[in-house]
Amino acid sequence: MEGYAGQQFVGIDLHRRRSVIVRMTEAGEVLESTRILNDAERLASVLGRCGETPDVVMEATYGWYWAADVIAGTGARLHLAHPLGVKAFEYRRVKNDERDATDLADLLRMGRLPEAWIAPPVTRELRELVRHRAKLVALRSHCKAEIHAVLAKCGVQVSMTDLFGVAGLELLTRVALPGIYRGRIDSLRRVMDTLDFEIEVCAGLTRARLSTDPGYVAVQSIPGSARHWPRCSSPRSGMSTGSPARSSWPAGLG
Repeated sequence: MEGYAGQQFVGIDLHRRRSVIVRMTEAGEVLESTRILNDAERLASVLGRCGETPDVVMEATYGWYWAADVIAGTGARLHLAHPLGVKAFEYRRVKNDERDATDLADLLRMGRLPEAWIAPPVTRELRELVRHRAKLVALRSHCKAEIHAVLAKCGVQVSMTDLFGVAGLELLTRVALPGIYRGRIDSLRRVMDTLDFEIEVCAGLTRARLSTDPGYVAVQSIPGSARHWPRCSSPRSGMSTGSPARSSWPAGLG
C-alpha cells in the first residue's frame, strides 16, 4: 500500500492535546493510523502523505479552528462532521480514538457523513465577539442577582422596577447595611462597572465589523431594534453619568 496513488480519505479524532489520524483508500483499506501531539507542523506532515487533495473529516469539536486552517492550507478538502449526527459512536461496544477516526473516514468515503457548515475565519471571529459579549452579559446578570440576594438577606425592600436604573442606584448608594454586606454590594457594583465597559468595547468592535453588512443595516430600520429602544440593553451604561443610555448590543445578533 506504500505506492497507493488513488483518492485518500482521512479521519481525524481531534482532542485537546493529542489526536488520532487514520488514512484509508477508496476501498476502505487502512493505509496508516497514527497518533500525534496537536501541532500544526505535525498535522501538516501527516497530511503531506495523503496525496493530492485528500478528503479529510473531523468532528466539530472543542478547538477545531486551528486544525481546519492547517488542513485548508495543505490543499485538502475538509469535511466537518456534525456532533449530533455521529452521536451513535457513543453507544458502540468498542470505543477508542482509532475506531472513532476510522468510522469518520468510513462515513465520508461512503457518502453517509452528516456534515456541519464550516464557517470561514471572518465569520468565526465575528462569532467569537458575539459569544464573548454574551458571556460578559451573563456575568453582569449574575452580579445583579447577587446584589438582589444581599438586599434580601438584609431585609431591604426594593420598591422600584429596575434596581439598576437611576432610582435603584441611588438606593444602593444610600441604604444602610452592616459592614460586610455593604462591602459586598460595593464590590459587585465595581465588577459591574468593569463589565459594562468591556461589553461596550465588544459591542463597538462588532458594530464596526457589521457596519456595511446588508443584513445588519436592514435590521437597524426595524422598529423595536436596539436603535429604537436603546434602554433595553444596558441602562447603567449612560445613566450614571447623566448621558442617554447607549445600546451595547448590535441589533440583529441577539
